[in-house]
Amino acid sequence: MIKFLLTTFGAWLFGTTVVAAQNPAIQVLYTADPAPVVYRDTVFLYVGHDEPDAPEDKFLMREYRLFTSVDMVNWTAHPAPLKTSDFAWSAGDASAAQCIERNGKWYFYVSTLNRDHPGVSVGVAVADSPYGPFRDALGEALVTNDMTTFGEHAWDDLDPTVFVEEGQAYLYWGNNACYRARLNDDMVSLAGEITALDIHDPQIFGPDFEEAPWVYRHGNRFYLIYASDPNESLHYAVAAEPEGPWRYGGKLMDRTGSSGSNHPAIIEFRGHSYLFYHTGELPGGGDFHRAVCIEPFSYRADGSIPPIPKTRRGVTEAVARLDPYRRTEAETIAWSEGLTVADGDSAGVYVGGIHDGDYLSVRNVDFGGGGSGAFEAAVSSRYLGGSMEIRLDAVDGDSLGVLRVPYLGDWEDWQTLRTEVKEIRGVHDLYFVFRGGAPQELFRFNSWRFR
Repeated sequence: MIKFLLTTFGAWLFGTTVVAAQNPAIQVLYTADPAPVVYRDTVFLYVGHDEPDAPEDKFLMREYRLFTSVDMVNWTAHPAPLKTSDFAWSAGDASAAQCIERNGKWYFYVSTLNRDHPGVSVGVAVADSPYGPFRDALGEALVTNDMTTFGEHAWDDLDPTVFVEEGQAYLYWGNNACYRARLNDDMVSLAGEITALDIHDPQIFGPDFEEAPWVYRHGNRFYLIYASDPNESLHYAVAAEPEGPWRYGGKLMDRTGSSGSNHPAIIEFRGHSYLFYHTGELPGGGDFHRAVCIEPFSYRADGSIPPIPKTRRGVTEAVARLDPYRRTEAETIAWSEGLTVADGDSAGVYVGGIHDGDYLSVRNVDFGGGGSGAFEAAVSSRYLGGSMEIRLDAVDGDSLGVLRVPYLGDWEDWQTLRTEVKEIRGVHDLYFVFRGGAPQELFRFNSWRFR
C-alpha cells in the first residue's frame, strides 16, 4: 500500500488560472514502463507494476496493470490483464511490454527471464479484448537470447515495441542492443531474419542507445525514441521508412534524478501529443518503485521534437468532460492521497487503504444546469466505517454533503448508500475526502453517481 507522508498536491499559477499537479499520473500503485495505445475514443495505458515490498536494490514485478482514460486527466484502474505466471516458461519478472490491436485481436509483447533458455526472452500473449484476459499465444518464447548476438549479455532482449505500417508489422527491442524484425500476419511468428542497428553510430543514436525503444509514425516520418546512457535520458531518431535508415534527432528529456531508468512512449489523442515516461517521485519511490508521468507537447513546424521538461504539472487540459449522472468507478482518479486499488472478488477493482484525511479527486466534472439533489456510492466496511465529504474544486472546498458509512458486515458486503447534497451547476473538480477515527481501514469504495 502506498501511504502519502507529505501533501504533494500542489498548484501553479499561470496567468489567472490555478492548475493542480497531475504528475505522477497514477498514484495508487507503483507503475513503470508505460505503453499507451489509442483505441477508438479511449487511451489504454499498460504498465508494469513495481511491487511495494520490493527489496531496496532489486526489481520485483509480477504483473502488468491497465488504466484507461477518455480525457487524459482521469484514469480508471482495471484488473491485471496479464501476469508473468500466465507464461509457463517465464521465471517471473514482468519487464517492459507493449500491447497492440490487429484484426480484432490484441497482442501483448513482453520481455521476461526464461526458465527454458538462459537469459531474457520476448514472449507474446493474445486476447479478444484490450482488457484481457490474455493467454500465452505460443506456449514458448517468440525470441530467445540465443537468437540475438549483437549483445553478449543475457538481458539484451528487453523492451519490445511493435507497430503496423501498411499491413506489415514490425518488432523492435533491445538493451545495449537494438534489434529489428518483421512479424508475419499472425503476429506471433517472425517473417525473416533479426537484424541489429549499430548502437555505436552517433549519426543514428547520438550519445548512446541504452534500452526502451518505442517506434511510431507522425505525419510522413517515423520516430524511434529510446533511453540513453545507464542513468537514463531520453532521445530520438527519425526515418522516412519504418526500417530506417535512422538519423539522430536530439534529446527529448534530461535524466529525471529520481529514477535511474526511464522508458518513453508517445501517442496522439484528440489532436494532442503526449510523452509518457516514468520517475521515482511517489513517496517511497526510486529506482525500484517508479511512477508513470505524462507531458503534453507540440512538434515543431519541421517535425522535430523540442526538449520536453519533466514537470509536476503534467496534463492540465482535459479533452473531454466527466458525466456525474452516470455510474463512475471509484477507481477513476485524477489525483489521490494515501489510497490504493485492488482487485476484488465480486466488485472488480475498488479503492482501498482508506484512512482519516485521505482523499481522491476527479477533474472536469460537468453538472450542466444543475438539479442534482442526491449522491450515492457503493461501499463496504468491516470495522467501524467512517464518512465521505463531497467537496468542490479543492480538498477544503465548498461542501456539497457528507455520506456516512456505518459498519456493513464484511469487505464483500457491498451496499449502495445515499445522501442529500446541494444543487450543483457548471463544470467543477470533485473531491471525496475520507474521515474516521478508527486506526483500521475505514471502508472501501467501489462506485458513485449523482441523482
